[in-house]
Amino acid sequence: MERNFQYRGDLSKTALPEMLFTIDRFQVPGVIEARRDGVTKQVYIKEGSVIHATSTDRDDSLGTYLYQSGKLGAEVYAATMRDRRRQNKRYGEVLVERNILPPVEVYEAIRAQIEAIVWSLFYWQEGQVSFSIGEFKNVDMLRIQLPMRQVVLEGIKRAPNAKALVSRLGRKETVFDPNFETNEIIELALEDDDYRLLQLVDGRRSLYEICSEGPLSPSDNAKLMYAFQVLQLVRRRSEDVGSGEVPVKIRLKTQGDAFSV
Repeated sequence: MERNFQYRGDLSKTALPEMLFTIDRFQVPGVIEARRDGVTKQVYIKEGSVIHATSTDRDDSLGTYLYQSGKLGAEVYAATMRDRRRQNKRYGEVLVERNILPPVEVYEAIRAQIEAIVWSLFYWQEGQVSFSIGEFKNVDMLRIQLPMRQVVLEGIKRAPNAKALVSRLGRKETVFDPNFETNEIIELALEDDDYRLLQLVDGRRSLYEICSEGPLSPSDNAKLMYAFQVLQLVRRRSEDVGSGEVPVKIRLKTQGDAFSV
């Protein structure tokens, strides 16, 4: 992989969703790497989509995923893991060659495993994170396509710590204006409850009122509001901007074909 620039930060200070949105805005390819407690997770990004993810955590492996989801029994799981190590092959290849699972099920399992690794990063409240800009040339990489904006939305919805996210929204009296086009929310595939909450943003209701009146629990409504703010579907009234917010300190600007701080 050719790397032209690398951003480094701490997840306790750098909000992952805001980092992802910044990367998406500039449409740059690269790899996000997060480290915590000896575990390293990498997310590969290209053309506005997550295309692959890896993890050194054994619990994130394809075999563990299939075993825990009930698709493989304990004996088959143990035997195929031995075969994988002995033959030095990818686990999915072993499953197909031994006729344990058809190719389509292996592909679907790999896709689900990759998605699970991505979602798991939204559970991390601390750890080191970096983003390296550059093309990657791993021809053996199985690629999927998760649009970055949907990753931001779904990741925030799955995040367990609503309090940390709400603190980035401002005060409870903060008022938001709608700031979206219809095609944007169609592309995001907003669910019914998501859209109903977005419709409450009218330039009059406060953050507290929106979270109290929304279709979900106050904490889930607050997480959605944070997602809307990150995705710039809503914007704070000018008098509220700057209160209670710690912006992500990553700025990318183009200089010809290069990117820099």
